[in-house]
Amino acid sequence: MIRDVSFWRLMQTDVNSSDYALLDFGHGRKLERLGPIVLDRCSPAAEGLEKQEPGQWRSADLRLDDRGQILAGKLPQLPWQIEVAGLRFGLELTPFGHIGIFPEQHVNWHQLRNLSTKRQHDNLPQGLNLFAYTGGSTMALAKAGFQVVHVDASAPAVRWARENAELNQLHNAPIRWIVEDARKFAARELKRERRYDVIVLDPPSFGHGPGGTRWEIEQHLFPLLDACLQLLSGPHAMLMLTGHSVTPTVPELVAWLSQQTEQQGTIVAQRLSLCDTRGRQLDCGYCVRWQAGENC
Repeated sequence: MIRDVSFWRLMQTDVNSSDYALLDFGHGRKLERLGPIVLDRCSPAAEGLEKQEPGQWRSADLRLDDRGQILAGKLPQLPWQIEVAGLRFGLELTPFGHIGIFPEQHVNWHQLRNLSTKRQHDNLPQGLNLFAYTGGSTMALAKAGFQVVHVDASAPAVRWARENAELNQLHNAPIRWIVEDARKFAARELKRERRYDVIVLDPPSFGHGPGGTRWEIEQHLFPLLDACLQLLSGPHAMLMLTGHSVTPTVPELVAWLSQQTEQQGTIVAQRLSLCDTRGRQLDCGYCVRWQAGENC
């Protein structure tokens, strides 16, 4: 069964809170409140759109250019922390203009935290998070009772994720922290005959891993997804893929998953979005999810 929903409402929650709010967007930029800091930064999804609250933009504490460099304002004093979807994140500016969190993932973190963890013989369910960045999905799975393997090719990102786990009192949670290329790790896990109940991945369009390993989504995504499907096991196995790339398209991903799974289970395709304070939706990429069984 396939469900294709433009803006998926099941499990949708309002991310805007005392810690985070999308205030406005337009002209290729977005204005966000992140804890005590109002940040004005680049947003390709806001190209060709009009700002609705021009006066609010003057309140920005920090303004970044399209390379993530500071145009105006000062870096906030550390620690700079916010809570989204019941998860606490430490924030900082990176050379790529990222800050350590993608708030649009909140709906997926809620979904992961609400997964059933009942298994036979009281074994912990197994979760794998690839391209895991600062650990939002890892922490959501850990809070749901999963034993989690967190994999990212960036050692600084893995250190950042471990610090976030500490912020969320997950320092004793059963999480393995791995600095590795996602494809190499998945291939090794297949040889070891390891199996997982849930696999989450958020691959970039392009990237570099340890030893100069190159990642190109058009060339490498489908072989990696094939490995992930082989690693999944169990009556409620689930694959959750998110991304921002134009290609492969969501219909291509849905068609490929339908063919590879022989139309067994359920596929849900959705657009991720954030709502500003006026209720306008800013597109933030896609999520394609396959789950064994009839309910998803």
